[in-house]
Amino acid sequence: MAYEVAAPKYVRLAQTIQRRIEDGTYPPGTRVPSENQLVQAFGMSRPTVVRALELLKRDGWLESRQGYGTIVRGRPEVVEQRDRRGREALERDESRASGRLVEVAEVPVPARVASALGLPKRAKVLMRRFLVAEDGEAVELISSYFPAGLVEGTELASSELLSGGSREHVEARKKVRFDHVTERVSARLPDSDEAELLGLPDDVPVLSVLVIACDASGQALQVSDVLLPADRQELEDTYRLN
Repeated sequence: MAYEVAAPKYVRLAQTIQRRIEDGTYPPGTRVPSENQLVQAFGMSRPTVVRALELLKRDGWLESRQGYGTIVRGRPEVVEQRDRRGREALERDESRASGRLVEVAEVPVPARVASALGLPKRAKVLMRRFLVAEDGEAVELISSYFPAGLVEGTELASSELLSGGSREHVEARKKVRFDHVTERVSARLPDSDEAELLGLPDDVPVLSVLVIACDASGQALQVSDVLLPADRQELEDTYRLN
């Protein structure tokens, strides 16, 4: 059984500051608020604020300049690489993508998805499941989940292929705006249906990238579970040493 654990306070604060950098509240080249100002603004302890700032410096969002304070660097290149799966899940044009639409159905919300969408465990959501193939081989299985309130007035429940991607489709019809994405990466064994679709033998795990797409208020609009066969993946990351 998998359990969802809330991120530590310093991580949540770092995510908030990161979103403000991305939306232009803290533009590149400017100073972020001082530690005292952040303590007052967020009601958190100084050690929590210090850890959040250090995390953002480590990942390349901020840098310290002697005599000037902590400066916004902007969005690091490595983050652009990490977000590729999330962007593809939101923007994939089913009508042009290599692969096939496997299933469109109303299903009980999976526990991890319910937590992200803020729904009760027995709620029903719409699922669109798409199998991505390259050179005849299945390489990704994408299960996207939408709350009922977002489905009404759209073609998400149609068995026809969507053009332009789910993000473009929803934004045009529901007058909402996707603002940011959070990705949670884990490893697990696939269920029998997933293993069959991906062509996996017994006991081969998958990497699960849970893509949570939110509006500016932090409300999740769509959650996609991107499954990647672990025996066909090579992951690389780069980070700075301060």
